[in-house]
Amino acid sequence: MKTIQFREAVQQAMSEEMRKDESIYLMGEEVAEYNGAYKASKGMLDEFGPDRVIDTPIAELGFSGIGVGSAMNGNRPIIEFMTFNFSLVGIDQIINNAAKMRQMSGGQFNIPIVFRGPTASAGQLGATHSQAFESWYANCPGLKVIVPSNPYDAKGLLKAAIRDDDPVIFMESEQMYGDKGEVPEDEYVIEIGKADIKREGSDVTIVSFGKIIKEAYKAAEKLAEDDISCEIIDLRTIRPMDHEAIIESVKKTNRLVILEEAWPFGNISTEITYQVQSKAFDYLDAPIVKINTADTPAPYSPVLLKEWLPNSDDVIKAVKQVMYID
Repeated sequence: MKTIQFREAVQQAMSEEMRKDESIYLMGEEVAEYNGAYKASKGMLDEFGPDRVIDTPIAELGFSGIGVGSAMNGNRPIIEFMTFNFSLVGIDQIINNAAKMRQMSGGQFNIPIVFRGPTASAGQLGATHSQAFESWYANCPGLKVIVPSNPYDAKGLLKAAIRDDDPVIFMESEQMYGDKGEVPEDEYVIEIGKADIKREGSDVTIVSFGKIIKEAYKAAEKLAEDDISCEIIDLRTIRPMDHEAIIESVKKTNRLVILEEAWPFGNISTEITYQVQSKAFDYLDAPIVKINTADTPAPYSPVLLKEWLPNSDDVIKAVKQVMYID
């Protein structure tokens, strides 16, 4: 095992796959000469050259469409958005072409493409740069959606995404690129669609994903001081979702809290709530509680932003609520 940064895990995954398959290439804004906006493609231009690590104009609709077209013609592109907020410019290509082409062509065209980049808030960047669109993309049949929370998961899942014959949305975080974690030096791949139990527990299940899961870890440590045992499930893959892992945990703990950095209406938490109440209702000893951002655009003010984002205190409050502790 070697300790590396999240950005290095992303770079290693892309580089290792590109060495094996010349049809794989990386395209996006500043991915080449600048080594990536967040240095997640550092050194790749030097190794693979400008034909396979391609800088683009600020034109997400254009280079997303080029990626989809090249995937239809036998390539396996990795399209980087500087942030998924900017993917909205190219969302027509993602939703109307990448996600639907396999079905609309009667299986004649696979679209082996990865759209990757950071999601959700990253500090004081304003409302238009602080949005989480996981639920938007997960709502669309034909897309797989992955949101890793650590370097180990990021590398293993990105390699799986690059090898997948269907379009994959791979969402990272600007605030995690510097995070460090142990990653095997030998090759490994993590299966898409499998959640991971990050912490075993018996009193309450907490489901989360992405960078916000760190708040669940903080809360669990604090609650353990009061002999409250939290089981934490990292979804890792949003679609397909590992419903079985969640259901089995709820059957054990009988309580569920969901932590998600997203607006409260029609999000991933809502879907999980429906799945659990329909498949494990009789096991619940308390109503499910979901924790989300405030139902407003993200504020710029640091004071308001702190109130807008979920935190470990919110998780502690929710856990005590489902356990009927004052």
